Amino acid sequence: MWPDHAIWWQLYPLGFTGAEPTNLPGVAPGDPQSVVHRLPQLENWLDYAINLGCSGLLLGPVFASETHGYDTIDHFRIDPRLGDDADFDHLIAEAHARGLRIALDGVFNHVARSFAHPEWFRRGADGLATFEGHEHLVALDHDRPEVAQYVGDVLRFWNDRGVDAWRLDAAYAVPPEFWRDVLPRDREVWYFGEVIHGDYASYVEKSGLDSVTQYELWKAIWSSLNDRNFFELSYALGRHNALLDTFVPQTFVGNHDVTRLATRLDDERHVGHALAILFLVGGVPSVYAGDEQAYRGLKEDRAGGDDAIRPRFPDAPDELAPYGWPTYRLHQELIGLRRRHPWLTRARTTVEQLTNETIALRSTHGDEWVLLLLNVSDRDQPFALDRDQHSSRTEAPVVPAHGWKFLTSS
Repeated sequence: MWPDHAIWWQLYPLGFTGAEPTNLPGVAPGDPQSVVHRLPQLENWLDYAINLGCSGLLLGPVFASETHGYDTIDHFRIDPRLGDDADFDHLIAEAHARGLRIALDGVFNHVARSFAHPEWFRRGADGLATFEGHEHLVALDHDRPEVAQYVGDVLRFWNDRGVDAWRLDAAYAVPPEFWRDVLPRDREVWYFGEVIHGDYASYVEKSGLDSVTQYELWKAIWSSLNDRNFFELSYALGRHNALLDTFVPQTFVGNHDVTRLATRLDDERHVGHALAILFLVGGVPSVYAGDEQAYRGLKEDRAGGDDAIRPRFPDAPDELAPYGWPTYRLHQELIGLRRRHPWLTRARTTVEQLTNETIALRSTHGDEWVLLLLNVSDRDQPFALDRDQHSSRTEAPVVPAHGWKFLTSS
């Protein structure tokens, strides 16, 4: 199935295109004056995503909302700050003409207070239930059949317009059985949920989703590099292998909700290490737009605290600053390795050498394998390994201080 070959370039359209932080006050939502045609800007970046090695665009919210897109007003209408139906249809057509899939962000756990059906809001002991204390984000009552009907109708509406996949926002806050009841049965469309913690495999089995976000691996990657403690990564990979028995996780080292990788890492020499792990292990990987250009950005727990990680981009790639292109080429190299070994999507990864500051990881599929050697110490490190699993021949490759190296079976 096509998701086995998917590598997503994720972007947050409202920030990417420099949209206003709120919808225009005093203008009726259907008034043509309220529409600003920004979605066409994304078409300038389609070839950039393809040259990076990606096969799909994973879009943040594009539906009409009050502010940041996660406070949806109307799931059947494109946000007027981004454009209209014609703009969206043209983007889909241009992406598909290039072989790029399109994934949308479906925010169905909560909506804006101005949502048209307040009778669908969930109520708690102290009034309306909100999403994690955000007073302007009101939770929907997923026990109501009208809510299930609405969500199913929204998914079918956009699937019929050409959408290939959905990220289901805050899926962890929604009863898993809800998704099993509402997801359209067209399995050519790939559905994955945002699940931050808990029993990932159980959630997938109960919900009928194809995948969920692998936050545990994300944390282990940057944390093990910062702490120079590859034992944490080894443990997380053991759990990751077990997940692959049930589903293929959606993997990442950056997204629209977390501090940028180049900022998160204490030592920027380890950006390549993090990316090498991402593209070695099993999963459906995504690259958050800007990470491939070494963008920096700190997420803060305050109003506007996401602005730094969701910046405006230039109108076209040739306007990017020159300093980011080496990181872009590094992504191309690693995504190219992934493309040459497409079986890595479902590969299991074993740890063949382990210290606090060095680790050897082998991903295998039948007789094929890829070996990744990582060194975050301050000196060169030899790796005494059996490079060929089917012979007694041994080699001791040396990885330089703060370096990494791939070896392959072919």
